[in-house]
Amino acid sequence: MMAFMKKEEKKGNEPQYFMSPTNIETLNYKVYYMTKKEKSLYFILAFIFGAIIGYLFYGGIGKDDYGNPTMTTYVLNIIIPVIVGVIAGKMFLPMRTKQIIEKRRKILSLQFRDMLDGITTSFGAGNNVMNTFNSVYDDLKIQYSEDAYIIKELEVIISGMHSNFNIEDLLVDFGARSGVTDIENFANVFKICYRKGGNIQEVTQSTHEILSQKMQIQQEIETTVSGSKMDQMIMIVMPIILIAMIKVMSPEFAENFVSPSGLVATTIAIVMFVAAYVIGKKVMEIKV
Repeated sequence: MMAFMKKEEKKGNEPQYFMSPTNIETLNYKVYYMTKKEKSLYFILAFIFGAIIGYLFYGGIGKDDYGNPTMTTYVLNIIIPVIVGVIAGKMFLPMRTKQIIEKRRKILSLQFRDMLDGITTSFGAGNNVMNTFNSVYDDLKIQYSEDAYIIKELEVIISGMHSNFNIEDLLVDFGARSGVTDIENFANVFKICYRKGGNIQEVTQSTHEILSQKMQIQQEIETTVSGSKMDQMIMIVMPIILIAMIKVMSPEFAENFVSPSGLVATTIAIVMFVAAYVIGKKVMEIKV
């Protein structure tokens, strides 16, 4: 299909949109490019959080022998939080982008399962391919809003069939753009069966059952590890809260954090907590 020219594509990146043969804009679920407004918002939020962390752990460096702040202290109290805030903002943007892509794929998978349910039922009633997709589209319009991913995809498929494009090619295109393995596999198997005269109803029903089982297992896994994820977040947040409480309730003791040995220990601790968070996150990302 013809690529839909976007600013991101001109930069050499994969386009976020394509143009269907019937001139309908289709979504590439494998990428997401934030708008300037989104980038600014997420960057500011991460910057504020990072600046607070930088000040809590490194604020007060450069005091004189009597514990009084010097000009160096005031300068570092600005520079260090800014640096940490910028790093936090730069790191958070790709993380947030990945979260949005994963959430979008998850929603698409759930909606695709409902589409397969309708297709299986319609084929079982003896409808042909054209009537089946029209029927499923009408049914899902009641269940989902007009801007739902699966509604938009069905509009592309139905429009393509009315324009005499092959249904199997439209489904393969949908699977390639989705970035969801189950959708890609279904589209490829559907294409083979449809051209070879295979049992489309059986293929659709089997795919629906497999997808439903995978989603059920995934939900059980998420329920099992939800407690561990909460424990992980508590372990990450608690040191920040403790440092803040110490600096507020016992400023004299907090001076130890800005001593040379305190700075070394603080930096090592931060690196360990970040490493623990990254490793823990990867361990709990169980995919079926």
